[in-house]
Amino acid sequence: MKLRGKVAVVTGGAKRIGRRIALALASEGCHVAITYRSSEKEALQTVSMIRGRKVKGMAVRVDQRDKEEVEEAVGSILRSFKRVDILVNNASSFYPTPFGRVSGRSWDDLLQANLEGPWWFSQALGPLMKRRGAGKIVNIIDVSVFSPWKEYLPYSVAKGGLLTLTRGLAKVLAPEVQVNAIAPGPILLPPSVSRKEKEAAIRRTLLKRCGTPDDIAQAVLFFVQGSDFVTGVLLPVDGGRLLA
Repeated sequence: MKLRGKVAVVTGGAKRIGRRIALALASEGCHVAITYRSSEKEALQTVSMIRGRKVKGMAVRVDQRDKEEVEEAVGSILRSFKRVDILVNNASSFYPTPFGRVSGRSWDDLLQANLEGPWWFSQALGPLMKRRGAGKIVNIIDVSVFSPWKEYLPYSVAKGGLLTLTRGLAKVLAPEVQVNAIAPGPILLPPSVSRKEKEAAIRRTLLKRCGTPDDIAQAVLFFVQGSDFVTGVLLPVDGGRLLA
């Protein structure tokens, strides 16, 4: 897919990895809409950076756990841009949930934010792409789908569901729309991670370093413009962690 003039939606695009994905797409000539839940200041900054690349940009506040809010957000984006060619499901919720002490509220929050949100966005935009005859969906998953983290089990379960959703969408939206996923390894570690924990994460990679948000953005660009003959694939971007 040639990106100049296309329209992309990046959920959770206000900061961190989402911001880098949005800016990478804008740098290739895409008009970009980002969504955010609470990071309004960062979202407005990102939109300013998008527009600085001589393309259109907008930010839409949405709680993607809510189907109606997602549909309203999609409606707002379509009214502004008239079309959507690319969806990057990046928005996520992540925090420890020790087994035996997981509340119903935490379980629902993690499943809704990490799995239901991408479902609602994909259901709202995927059929439109299919009818137009072309489209790309990229889901940002996690290396925890290969080996679930004991202290983050509901999160890992949700991301595992997102992998299944990726493969299912690849089937139902074929042949017009390609759907793929990326599994980041140690990229932006949470602020709560200690120096010792960070060093341990680095030791578990073959490349002996953390990756950067740009590594994920470049993987997104491969899926949306590098090939139209790849679908249903999960690409680890983990510095070789799976082999270490």
